[in-house]
Amino acid sequence: MLTPGPDSGPAGDDFSAFVGSAATRLLRTAELLTGDRAQAEDLVQTALEKAYLRWHRIRADDPYGYVRRVLVNAHHNWWRRKPWRERTTADVPEHAVAADTTEDHAQRDTVFRALATLTRRERSVIVLRYYDDLSEEAIAAVLGIANGTVKSTAARAFRKLRITPELNEARMARPVEAQS
Repeated sequence: MLTPGPDSGPAGDDFSAFVGSAATRLLRTAELLTGDRAQAEDLVQTALEKAYLRWHRIRADDPYGYVRRVLVNAHHNWWRRKPWRERTTADVPEHAVAADTTEDHAQRDTVFRALATLTRRERSVIVLRYYDDLSEEAIAAVLGIANGTVKSTAARAFRKLRITPELNEARMARPVEAQS
């Protein structure tokens, strides 16, 4: 993560405090948007770099909202890249790593796979609404789309998610008291 240099003064301290408090949440948002931890880290780094350069202007307002918007825009720009640029792959290099079989990781993987079935816009709307807990109006402002487009996009995304077999299996596998 970015950290200001030793002569950065109080502004650098503010930025360091912001990064310390917001980095985990930003990383989780980016990971939900991308479905890939490495790409999520790159997106957060890009967003924090841009915020650092404008910190003197944004720190008094809503720095988290600004960085989140930069993060979403960077994610959208990634989709516009040419095919010969860096891309993630399903083939993992061979190395000795113990398999993690905890239930939390299985559920997270199920959610990532379900989100991967959505379009870029649908995924952004769902993540911003249900992970970042933004209102429809705030999502419209972040994505630069109409409020009605947010509503219709969310409805389309939920229709897709309702028919996703993995999510239905996961929901059925939970104990009855956890489903209510």
